[in-house]
Amino acid sequence: MTQSSAAARDDAALVAGFRAGQHDAFAEIVRIHGSRLLGVARRIVRDDDLAQEAVQDALVSAFRARDKFAGTSLLSTWLHRITVNAALMKLRSQKRRAEDSIDALLPTFKDDGHHREQFISWDERADTKLERAETRQMVRAAIDQLPDSYRTVLVMRDIEGMSTEETAAALGLTANAVKIRLHRARMALRTLIAPHLQEVSV
Repeated sequence: MTQSSAAARDDAALVAGFRAGQHDAFAEIVRIHGSRLLGVARRIVRDDDLAQEAVQDALVSAFRARDKFAGTSLLSTWLHRITVNAALMKLRSQKRRAEDSIDALLPTFKDDGHHREQFISWDERADTKLERAETRQMVRAAIDQLPDSYRTVLVMRDIEGMSTEETAAALGLTANAVKIRLHRARMALRTLIAPHLQEVSV
């Protein structure tokens, strides 16, 4: 038996144990996936305590709904979606100040239609930038400066890799609204990181 087939068998046994309500199987799933789920929650709520609460809520929800896991998707994907929803619930439950406008971060144009600012070309997605060690912290800090309604869309689409439809369903938006917010969030992010990229290019 190959290593991959043995791993698949072990995964299947783990999922079967989880669906049967075996606590040792659930504990192993938490050990395997817990740190990534915590990272997902942190990127959405931007608070360690809230992120841990969100993951705990997600895991409790997952265990209670274990019989609803049909196995048509990966267990990690199913847990990811539950965690995203739990994190969004935490975000909504917080009494937050009025959200800042994103307009100040969007590009401005001259009368002839050209950009007032001179940007270094940046056609990469946010997750591509995050893969580069030298810019990871800077991009994360810039993402954190975006208003929540735009930041969450950017995180879900460009960082977590969720589809437009999945993001729309999670946020209660139309697919078109998600596309518009994502475009504006990317433009604002480019404005925020442009000065840093210019420093690097000098």
